[in-house]
Amino acid sequence: MSAAVTLIDILLANGALNRTQVDQLKAEGAASGKEYEEILKQHQWITDEQLLAAKAQYYNIPFVRVNEIGVSPDALSTVPQAVAQRYRVLPFAVDRMKNTLLMAMANPLDLKAIDFIEKKTNLRVVPHFALAEDIELAIQERFGQSLNSEVSAALKETSGQEKVVLDGIKLGEVIREAPIAKIVETLLTFAVKARASDIHIEPQEEKTRVRYRIDGILHERLVLPRSVQEAVISRIKILADLKIDEKRIPQDGRFSFALGGEEVDLRVSTLPTVHGEKVVMRLLKKGQQAYTLTDLGLRGLGLKNLEQAVVVPHGIILITGPTGSGKTTTLYAILSKINSPKVNIVTLEDPVEYEIPGVNQVQINPKAGLTFASGLRSFLRQDPNIIMVGEVRDTETADLAIQASLTGHLVFSTLHTNSASGALPRLLDMQAEPFLLASSMTCVVAQRVVRQICQHCKTDYQPEAAVLTDLKKVLGSLFQAFLVRAKISESELTLAKGKGCAECNDTGYSGRIGIFEVLPVSQKIGRLILERQPSSALEMQAISEGMLLMKQDGYLKILEKVTTVEEVLRVAEV
Repeated sequence: MSAAVTLIDILLANGALNRTQVDQLKAEGAASGKEYEEILKQHQWITDEQLLAAKAQYYNIPFVRVNEIGVSPDALSTVPQAVAQRYRVLPFAVDRMKNTLLMAMANPLDLKAIDFIEKKTNLRVVPHFALAEDIELAIQERFGQSLNSEVSAALKETSGQEKVVLDGIKLGEVIREAPIAKIVETLLTFAVKARASDIHIEPQEEKTRVRYRIDGILHERLVLPRSVQEAVISRIKILADLKIDEKRIPQDGRFSFALGGEEVDLRVSTLPTVHGEKVVMRLLKKGQQAYTLTDLGLRGLGLKNLEQAVVVPHGIILITGPTGSGKTTTLYAILSKINSPKVNIVTLEDPVEYEIPGVNQVQINPKAGLTFASGLRSFLRQDPNIIMVGEVRDTETADLAIQASLTGHLVFSTLHTNSASGALPRLLDMQAEPFLLASSMTCVVAQRVVRQICQHCKTDYQPEAAVLTDLKKVLGSLFQAFLVRAKISESELTLAKGKGCAECNDTGYSGRIGIFEVLPVSQKIGRLILERQPSSALEMQAISEGMLLMKQDGYLKILEKVTTVEEVLRVAEV
């Protein structure tokens, strides 16, 4: 029992258990004769992951989360799928120089399994603790996944070739070879199928890491050997019409890729790093149907206020939030809603992400002198009804946007502020006159995007007391209103989370939705702008007029089981 006691001490030291729980555990163990692990699972005081991490600490064996690590195709090819399933192991990295194989195992103490795999691979196994269900899911995904299997096959074709320092001519021959082209094609195909928005190819000291941004979060999905890095990046540069011999400065390009009748535009950016060129590819699907405001997550009074603001023929509507918060998507949804043959819509963007039929879209080109400010000045001679400016970056753009709105144009733009109320003082900081701002601003929308719970593995759970207290504190009277609407009592309230499955790549999330605060500029708020009041005063007035704060909107989506507490706190905790 001494080992178990030590394990309990580790759980106590890690904060997974408190002293009361430890005392109760020991008392129950002495009375029933049950193992401590059995009692822990019965009470559900700790998660399987916390228990396994403590075991790893006790046995001094590393612990890994297999859904968060990149898996080398070379390592995966060392062990057949049948062996991996039989022993519940996942090889994830191999070092041929040191003759070692890093392996996630459900039971790293299984010396028989380790001995068998060492004899089969002629490599020394370095075992790592990992959750059994994560390993089983990863085996299904990784061995069956074309990303690893196809790249492994392509790498085998390249491995027979002698490694030489490639000059321009030889490099040109290598990057046109089938294996390299196949690796690049496989990376792109997986990105489209996995709904990734970006692909990151990152050279490191001993390997090249491939990560995909899915639903706003980066996931490491593949590790390539350094030997193919230069050829893979040169292949991408050729496709994007970039200079393959220029490696000292960043370059930008674009190309298209078709998969199963679906065409995807890729914006390519290269960056020289100490270990070689890093490439990021942004995927933009052509012909994607524009979202409606309801699809994005707007509802209730916020949706009504924004819909009323967009039908006013003049004024400024601002969408605010940090980079990657979905501002452009919201603007495109609004433009698609109000687009008709009766209005002339012109947009100035950096860059044009999606094409909207019937809208005149212009991409800025600072090198040629086409900036947001100079483009906006030219727009006013184009007889526009509606103008969209990608971003208000400086005083000149802010002044021109205000002037355009005061001369009878409806102007849309974005701004980098944390809240809706913070946008108005920011414009004042840009030397905008308060009396012009008060009469030109019609609505400000602040937003973030949160991941939605995967519908295939969604499970309900009883929230902890601390979570309930926080929900009631943030929502106030909205909490009781929700319970009345749902016809449940507080004790019957359940929240949802995703367990993780093959459909969501074991993340528990699939797809994204926005959380919003919509601030219509009323007469009272206009008066506060004239008085140069701080954002806190503007926010208090907007709340008294019925504005829902972004965090409140997020918490309502938690109660509706659309997203989780962790997601809302990740993006909206300011």
